[in-house]
Amino acid sequence: MATRSAEVVICGAGIAGISLAYRLAVTHGVRKVLLVDERPPLSLTSDKSTEAYRNWWPGPDDAMVRLMNRSIDLLEELAGASGNRFLMNRRGYLYATAEPARAEAMRAGAEQAAGFGAGELRVHCGRAGDPSYRRLAGADWPEEPGAADLMLDPELISRCGWFSGQQLGMLQLEAARAVGVQLLTGRVTAVGAAGGRVSEVTVAAAGGTETIATERFVDAAGPLLAPVGRLLGLELPVFSELHLKVCLEDHLGVVPRDAPLLIWQDPQRLEWSDEEREFLAASAEGEHLLREMPAGVHLRPEGGGASRQVIILWPYHAERTAEVFPLPLPEHYAEVCARGIAAMIPGFAAYFERLPRPYVDGGYYTKTCDNRPLVGPLPVAGACVHGALSGFGLMASSATAELAAAHLTGSALPHYAPSFHPARFDDRASTARLAAWSDSAQL
Repeated sequence: MATRSAEVVICGAGIAGISLAYRLAVTHGVRKVLLVDERPPLSLTSDKSTEAYRNWWPGPDDAMVRLMNRSIDLLEELAGASGNRFLMNRRGYLYATAEPARAEAMRAGAEQAAGFGAGELRVHCGRAGDPSYRRLAGADWPEEPGAADLMLDPELISRCGWFSGQQLGMLQLEAARAVGVQLLTGRVTAVGAAGGRVSEVTVAAAGGTETIATERFVDAAGPLLAPVGRLLGLELPVFSELHLKVCLEDHLGVVPRDAPLLIWQDPQRLEWSDEEREFLAASAEGEHLLREMPAGVHLRPEGGGASRQVIILWPYHAERTAEVFPLPLPEHYAEVCARGIAAMIPGFAAYFERLPRPYVDGGYYTKTCDNRPLVGPLPVAGACVHGALSGFGLMASSATAELAAAHLTGSALPHYAPSFHPARFDDRASTARLAAWSDSAQL
């Protein structure tokens, strides 16, 4: 027998679940929304992000750019209304390469993204007639330049930046709870679907098992999206990759505190001493560090005031994997990241002999084969999915939550809705075309 009822039950109190609860309760006035999670809000993977955002999304169509533009609009509205409580900035992304051919590929991607609505591309070649370059002042972020600058002038060598994901999530959770959203600590163990329609949700909580009567259930379980989908008898088209980050103190001041997010676009081979090479070659895990490593090592400053912390990430181990907690941490990850970032920031070589004490954490990127969100109704009536937000959950969740809420309330859908609907995987030709797209802009 049901012990309580809810208009909507959302499984997962990460940024996907909280953003959706906020949109349902605050925007649409749905009062009886129940968030269920066995962990504290935002504690599984949502607080493990670089917390960056961008509308730079090359691709086969404009769907991701349009989605991100909408999400950033919503983030900026919330920042303005809250006195920028979650510290949104427009410090930008800096993609760097030492290969002229790759610079031309970056130009092509930027022109494509601009054509999709990401904003103009300003090219700086050191010639008369070049557009002027505006450096970020940092004082009044809404007035900082958007779009992208392509730097081809050796003398010089977007609507992007970052924010506090924890503060963004808590701001929305507080506003949602103020209008009636409830949070239940427990694990969803079953979803009743009598006659092919959601009817109840069973939760294992500290006080015992509780059954909630509801006609709408949302799988927003982040890296646990697939196991929760199986409670509905569904196999969702998702998989996970392990992505980690290292935080350490840049006590030598190698990285300027006003630096943007820095991304190295070139593959590289790490420099090791003969002794180190012999040691690494002795194990299978170490041996692959002697081979060519993939592009994508990236870094940004972390913290304000007198902070000297930097965050470094390098997804060189991003094969498909099962979701395991606690996270399996690759040996030498912090040192490998420091050596990788030195290809772009040579001053980091000063830390090779004695690396500052690192802190390593991370989470899983749960994604679809086309690396696009999974948002919309599922084959079981009353069930919806809001997930597969991969490595862009914080930046995209405002718009994907708005989209999920529109599906749940029968509101008008944006034109990009079909690009993220689960039913897109019913079209094998379309799925194959999207999955073949190699430049997903993912880090």
